Amino acid sequence: MTKPRILFFGYSEVGYECLSLLLERGDNVVALITHEDSPNEKIWFKTPAVAAREKGVPVFTPESVNTPDWRERIAALQPDLILSVYYRHMIGTRILALPRLGAWNMHGSLLPKYRGRAPINWAVLHGEPRIGMTLHRMVKSADAGAVVDQEGVDLGPRDTAEQAFRKVLPCARRVLARQIDALLAGTVRETPQDDSQATYFGGRKPEDGRILWSQGSTQIFNLVRAVTDPYPGAFIEVGPARLMVWWAEPDSAATQGKRGKPGEIISIAPLVIATGDGTIELTRTEWRNAPPPVLTVGQLL
Repeated sequence: MTKPRILFFGYSEVGYECLSLLLERGDNVVALITHEDSPNEKIWFKTPAVAAREKGVPVFTPESVNTPDWRERIAALQPDLILSVYYRHMIGTRILALPRLGAWNMHGSLLPKYRGRAPINWAVLHGEPRIGMTLHRMVKSADAGAVVDQEGVDLGPRDTAEQAFRKVLPCARRVLARQIDALLAGTVRETPQDDSQATYFGGRKPEDGRILWSQGSTQIFNLVRAVTDPYPGAFIEVGPARLMVWWAEPDSAATQGKRGKPGEIISIAPLVIATGDGTIELTRTEWRNAPPPVLTVGQLL
C-alpha cells in the first residue's frame, strides 16, 4: 500500500526536528518548501533543508507559493497531507484545500495565546512563566485553526529567548510523534480554539529592540533577554553611536535605593540608568557605529 504523500513546509530548527522525525520513521515526504537563508540574519539554528538533502528529498525555496505557477506545481505533487513547521509565509487557502488529509501547522506557543510571528520572543518579552508548542489545523487566519495537541514547559524569569527556544524545542517533536499516525490515518481529534482568549503579535524587527527608559526596570530587562544574542539585541543611541545592551540587571547591588529621571545616568562604573520605576545596571554592552562617547553622571540618554 502506498504511504500518504506528505508535503512539508518548514524552516528553523523546529522544522529540522520535525522533518527529521518523519524521515527517520520512513514517511513519504515528497518535497520540502522552505526559505533561503537571509544574509542579514544570523543563522544560529539547524534548518530542514539539511535533513531533506541528506535523504534526497527535493527542496524548493519560492518567494511565494501563492502564485498560479506554484499552486500548479504543488498540486502536481499530489500531497495527501501538508505539514507546516515554522514556515514564515502565509499559505493560501487554495493550497490548504488540496490535501485530502488536511493541512496542519506546528506553532511555537500555547494557542490561542501568542498567535502570529516570533511567539517565543514575545512571550519572554512579556515575562510569561510558561510557553509551548501547538499542533493545529491551518485555516485562512494565522494560527486560528482547531488544536490537535500541545505541550508546554516552564520558563525561568532570567531565561533568554534562545534558552526558552531550547527548552521548548523538544515539545514540537514529541507532539508530532504523538499525532502523526492519526494525521496520516485521518483520525485526529480537534478542539476549536477559544477566540476570546486569543492574542496576536506581528513579526519583530531589529528596530523593535530600542529601549524606552520610561518603562519599568523589569520591562526593560525582559526586552533585553528577549532580543539578546543571537537575536539583534536591545539598544539606545547616544549621538551617532549605538549602545547595544546584551545583558542587564534590574536588581543588582548597584541599583538598590537609587532613583532619577528616566534615562538619567546614575553611575558610570558600573553603568546604572534610571528607569520609569527605579534603575537598571547595564552589565554587558557594546558600542557600534561610532567611537564611544564620554558619558557623565546626570546625563540623560
